[in-house]
This record gives sequence, C-alpha cells and structure tokens, in this order.
Amino acid sequence: MPNPSQSRAAAFTVTAVLLSCVLAGCSDGPKDGDLTAQKLSWKDCPAPSESEGGGSAPSPLPGGAQWQCATMKAPLDWSAPKGDTIDIALIRARASGDPGRRIGSLVFNFGGPGGSGVTTLPAFGGDYAKLRTRYDLVSFDPRGVGRSDGVKCEDDSQLDAYFQQDAIPDDDAQRKSLVDNTKSFNADCEKNSGRTIPHVRTTDAARDMDLMRQVLGDDKLHYFGISYGTELGGVYAHLFPKNVGRAVFDGVVDPTQDPEQGALGQARGFQLALDNFAEDCTSKADPCPIGDTPQDVKDRIAKFLTGLESKPIPGVFPRELTQTAATNGIAQALYSKDFWEYLTEGLDQAYSGDGKELMVLSDSMNGRSEDGQYSNLTAANVSINCADEKPRYTVADVEARLPEFRAASPLFGDYLAWGMLSCTDWAVPGAADHPDVSAAGAAPILVVGNTGDPATPYEGAKKMVEALGKGVGVELTYKGQGHGAYDSGNKCVHNAVDGYLLNGTVPHAGTVCT
Repeated sequence: MPNPSQSRAAAFTVTAVLLSCVLAGCSDGPKDGDLTAQKLSWKDCPAPSESEGGGSAPSPLPGGAQWQCATMKAPLDWSAPKGDTIDIALIRARASGDPGRRIGSLVFNFGGPGGSGVTTLPAFGGDYAKLRTRYDLVSFDPRGVGRSDGVKCEDDSQLDAYFQQDAIPDDDAQRKSLVDNTKSFNADCEKNSGRTIPHVRTTDAARDMDLMRQVLGDDKLHYFGISYGTELGGVYAHLFPKNVGRAVFDGVVDPTQDPEQGALGQARGFQLALDNFAEDCTSKADPCPIGDTPQDVKDRIAKFLTGLESKPIPGVFPRELTQTAATNGIAQALYSKDFWEYLTEGLDQAYSGDGKELMVLSDSMNGRSEDGQYSNLTAANVSINCADEKPRYTVADVEARLPEFRAASPLFGDYLAWGMLSCTDWAVPGAADHPDVSAAGAAPILVVGNTGDPATPYEGAKKMVEALGKGVGVELTYKGQGHGAYDSGNKCVHNAVDGYLLNGTVPHAGTVCT
C-alpha cells in the first residue's frame, strides 16, 4: 500500500502502537531479555481492529463477565530470542466457578490459518460456559494475524479486484492472468510485511504458545484446537511433549499430506458435503426449490456456474457475482449444516438473476465486511501456508493433476487445483512437505473426527492419531455434517470433550457419537 509520506506514516505507526497499549493493555517490559518474566496488563477489550475484521467491542458473557485483553511480547525470530520482539494480542474470560477448583487456562485456536482468536472466542464464548467453570478461556491472534503484527498485502479496492478475478482459468490468457495476479499479490505481501513474513511459521506460533503458557502461569498447556488449530496443536505437542496438558483436536487436519494431497482431500470433502446437501434438500416434505432430485440439484448448480463464466449476474453492488465468487460462496455454506438453508435461498435467488446472497457468503469466506473493509485473513492465510509448505506448484503441475481433481469433485476440483498456485514466487522458502506432529511422551490428546466434514475430511483424524504416536492420540468419531463436531451441539461429543477437559476422563478409543 503506497504511503504519500514516510514520516507521516512512521508518526502514525508510533501513535497507533501507543494507543493500542492504552486500550488493549501492553505487557510490562521483560527484564534482562527474559520474556517469561513479563507481566500481562489485562484491560477491557477495544473494538476489533480492521485487520481483525472490525465491529464492536465484545459484549459481556451471560452473567456479566467481561472479556479482557492484553499484549504479550515474543521474539520476532525464535532463533534469536533476545533480539527484536513481536506483539501477540490475547483475550480471556476468567473462570466462573470455585477458585479452588480452577485448573488453569484453556487456550483456543480456531483455525484458518489466519483467523483472529481475539474476535472469534467472544463470538462463541457462550458455547464454552461449562468449560469456563474450571478454566480461564483464552485465545490470541497468532503472529501475522489481526493485531499480532498482522500481515498486510493489498488494500480493500485491490482485494475487491483480486477476488473478482477468474480463479478457474480455461485458456492460456486466463492462466497467465491468474499467475500474474498471484505474483503481484505475493510481491505486495513482501513489500508491505517483509519484516514479518519470514517468522509466521506454525513452529513459531507453537513456540509463542509455550511462552504464553509460562506467562499465564500454567505448568501445562491445556488446549482446544479446531481445524488448522489441530495442526498447530500437533506441532506444539511435537516440540513440547512434556508440556502438553489436557488437549482436544476437533476438525482435524491430516498432518501426513502435502499441499496437493490436502487440496485433493478437500475436493472430495466438499463434494461429499454437496452430495449430502442435495440429498437433504430433496428428501424433505416440502419441495426443494433448486432441484427435483439430488442429481438434478447438482446438475443445475453446475450449469449455473458454467453460465457465470461468460455472463456474471448482479451481486453486492457494484460488484457482480462471477463464477469464482459463486463457487466460493457455495463452499462457505457447506462448512456448516446451519448454512444449508442460506445456500438454498442463495441459489434460488441466483437462478432468478440475484446473486447478492451467494456473494455475501463469498465475502464472509474472504473476510470482507459489509462496509467493504477486509480483515487480514487472506493475507495471513497465504503467508502462514507459504512459510510452512515447501512445494511450489506451476501451471504445468496443476494441468497434469486436473483429471484427478475433477474426478474427486466435478464442481470444486478445478477451483481447488488452481488454488495450489497461491505460493508462486513467495519471498520465503517453505519449511517442509508436511508438519511433524510426533509427540512421544505427551499426555493423551482427544482427536475428534466428523464423517461429513468438508474442509478437514474424516480420514485426517485417524492419520493424526497415528502420527502423534502410540498412547497419545485418542480418536472419537462424530457421524454428522459440517466442519468440526463440538459446535454441532451433539450431546455425546460434548460429554466426551467436557469430561476430559474438566475431569481428566479419557474416552475409550474408537468411541462413536451419532
């Protein structure tokens, strides 16, 4: 993002840092470079920053408990722990029960990568009321996310154009445009956040969590990881197996897959979710407005998306609903069965020429608010993934794999295959083909897989259990729909997770919840 005046920009940055300390509560400075000795200054939370998605300050919890925010300092470069520091934004709600029965802090990561824990935890805080009886609920913006030195790539108008591009190219000109736009986006990330992007690997965030554990005063890290948060938790367990307390992984990433395998797994997962959605819509007593049979529903969606390639329809003014935006919106709605009714409404309206609802779903996926401001979700997601993932795919790589992706999902195959180009010309080399989560000697980790999960397919839970090592991972299966299991409200899942986190009762391996 160009600055008309470097001195003005520098003055604004200093002012913003000072204000954030006043509002959010910066930690007392570490003594003699020992960051474990810092004291957090907890204060009322400010409204979320633009990079966190904007909006209002978090509302009190039922009963009136206030959310509190603070800032922890961590090494910018963990290989030079006494060098420059980075600020990590934290949020907490104090335990509500008998202080004598308090276990400690329960740290949440809700995934992405790139999601702001500071904004997400309050949104779902009521769901964890039972856990709060014995834990302080804690979450954070991982480095590169939100207020934790959030990565900046492009501005709002540039991002509008970026997300309107054709991400499902059909000819050489469209392929060249996709590659050029990707390179331009990635170059802007380096230009605007060159200090940060070398230091946003998952291993860096895991080390931040161990520092957080110590600063919060806990002997063990009690942890609830969801989606990418399961990968982060697995990496933490690998690096610090003796420091693992009671931990739950929900919506589990397969840690054995490289990016191509992960994308292919998602193609299968979203196709399964689409199949289930179409079956659900046409099996009800009331007629399904978007098709007479499951196959008819899917055929009509495919025909509609093909038509958008040459003739977009009005979306959220002044933008049009393109093939890419519609595909993105459909994928967003498949993350949760709670969204299926909105997908039905959105498709029904779009077939009549109104693409607004599908575009709102797509905007949600991309971190765009109603006022046109973007969080840094996409910038952080790309930065963390590209810092973690060693492979760099080319157009030729994608073209060679398209038949397999199309076989996995006629609807989402091309979209997810071309997404493998996201790290083209990234400034920082990727760390590995896949994360190491082997954690011999760690306490039991409850690994919850959902058979209908589109984003982290069910098979990943078993792979995580195997990779953690014998005696560590304990698998629980939920036969349901949507991304993750705990937020489904299923009583069996809640009893198992709550029983472990609150009482230390490990469910029998292989437990199935329906």
